[in-house]
Amino acid sequence: MEEEVLGKAYDARIMRRLLAYMKPYRRTVLVSLLLLLFNSLLQILGPLLTKLAVDRYIAPSRSHSLPLLDRLLPADPWIGIAAISFVYLLAVIGAFLCDFGETYLMQWTGQKAMFDLRRDLMAHLQKLDIAYYDSNPVGRLVTRVTTDVDTLNELFTSGLVMIVGDVLMLSFVTIAMFRLSPAMTGLLLAVMPLVILVTVVFRRTVQQSYRRIRVAIARINAYLQEHVNGIAVLQLFNRESKSLREFDRINRDHMDAYKDSITAYGWFYPIVEFLGMLAIAALLAYGGFRVPGGALSLGTLVAFFQYGLRFFRPIQDLSEKYNIMQAATAAAERIFKLLDTTARIRTPGHPSPFPSAPAPIEFQSVWFAYKDDDWVLRDVSFRIEPGETIAVVGHTGAGKTTLANLLLRFYDVQRGSIRIGGIDLREFDITGLRRNFGVVLQDPHLFTGTIESNIRLGTEGITGEELERSAERVNLLDFIERLPEGFDQPVRERGAGFSTGQKQLISFARALAHNPRVLILDEATSSVDTETELRVREALNNMVEGRTSIVIAHRLSTIQRADRILVMHKGQLREMGTHQELLAARGIYWKLYQLQYKEQEIASR
Repeated sequence: MEEEVLGKAYDARIMRRLLAYMKPYRRTVLVSLLLLLFNSLLQILGPLLTKLAVDRYIAPSRSHSLPLLDRLLPADPWIGIAAISFVYLLAVIGAFLCDFGETYLMQWTGQKAMFDLRRDLMAHLQKLDIAYYDSNPVGRLVTRVTTDVDTLNELFTSGLVMIVGDVLMLSFVTIAMFRLSPAMTGLLLAVMPLVILVTVVFRRTVQQSYRRIRVAIARINAYLQEHVNGIAVLQLFNRESKSLREFDRINRDHMDAYKDSITAYGWFYPIVEFLGMLAIAALLAYGGFRVPGGALSLGTLVAFFQYGLRFFRPIQDLSEKYNIMQAATAAAERIFKLLDTTARIRTPGHPSPFPSAPAPIEFQSVWFAYKDDDWVLRDVSFRIEPGETIAVVGHTGAGKTTLANLLLRFYDVQRGSIRIGGIDLREFDITGLRRNFGVVLQDPHLFTGTIESNIRLGTEGITGEELERSAERVNLLDFIERLPEGFDQPVRERGAGFSTGQKQLISFARALAHNPRVLILDEATSSVDTETELRVREALNNMVEGRTSIVIAHRLSTIQRADRILVMHKGQLREMGTHQELLAARGIYWKLYQLQYKEQEIASR
């Protein structure tokens, strides 16, 4: 529903924030405004030169001549017309250069300002809590950074400055016409009520079309993002035809909205043009009676024809600029709403230093819920000693991954506390805290780039030797050396072309290369085959050696060597001990082990 809000065409508070992005380039904007002013003045000069040529040489009118100009201009008609034509040519060239310079500078400024705005949006999105992304679809966020910013770019490049230009042009044309003939100026302005009425109807019609276009674009972005990501499922269940029909419906809404806006533009410009020609026809009739009697010079009448054409063009532009202003204000409101969304998880004003020596991790009566009082963790307490390997097991939804999310401060606990070295987790700098953790997730995520860039993730301090050593310790180096380009082997989006096991091993090498104090492995072997699991298990043994490790697993075969095993059940810590101790207790862990043992036995048959 955010996409449907149009808002006011001008909001002073939003406009001040938008203009702040133009402030670094204010000199360029000032030059653009000066060029715009000169361009408007040069546009006014053309009809005056035409009047001068007609009244002085083509149809001489002594009653409308100016003594000063009479002395300056040559008496010979050919020389005089040539001189005026030359000045007219200079005015046209000057107007062209001013128009080009103003357009170029404002396009340049708009792109710079939008670059800064997109950078701010990206930086802010990276700071927001994971909880924000739980409730906001990716398609909507993509629309903010792309479509909404493009709308603002149109405002900066052809909106604000062009509105000033149109107002200047209207003002100068009106003043020039009034100085030439107040009566004819009044005749030309007589059609203005009809022009205003047509403009109001057009603005309302296009306003609704733009709203529908914006909603349709947001839906197209969201639909494409969701269905492209799920293309494998789509093809597996043969839903291509149904998906295409659904997309056709959304796409048709976009097309219909655009067709309505095209229709509105189709009748608006011809009607305004017709009213303008009607006014000029009235001028012609008026001049036909006044010129023969000498009350009006032919040059004045010709100049009014030219001014009339210049008068109605800015009116057409202003009506369109109004719609741009309104769409841009609505886009800016949505963008600033995103920028004003504050992260609930923030670094304190005076953070405590992270312990320099190995320190224990303590969960003390931790309660946590993702929503309201739907508790995912209930009064969970345990302690992990430095260098200890802890395994966390339990049914799906037992709260295993939530423990890791809380430890990394993706979320904050509602009750209780998590302490490292006796210091509450919330007292640390977030960046410094997460720098001490290495995480390998169930679904490894690779970025577009190379294998090396995916292991480094921008950390320049990792040497080539450390890169190779980390790959070797997780049984990945042999695979990389067989690739045509080794560590420089290109990686496509989401690691396409690599098997799940290969992507997982790259994630292991990434975690190991950063040499974390604490290692978290979240279902790291659940999506690989048995042969790959053996390689991964050996890699795990190398990774956990000499560092505090938390291994979250469904497959109990991967965690039997853990120093302790925590058994989670319905958000509570129900059992804790070694593999043998828990089997001897014949509790939840024993049941899980029996179930997996039977599954493996059935599978082997």
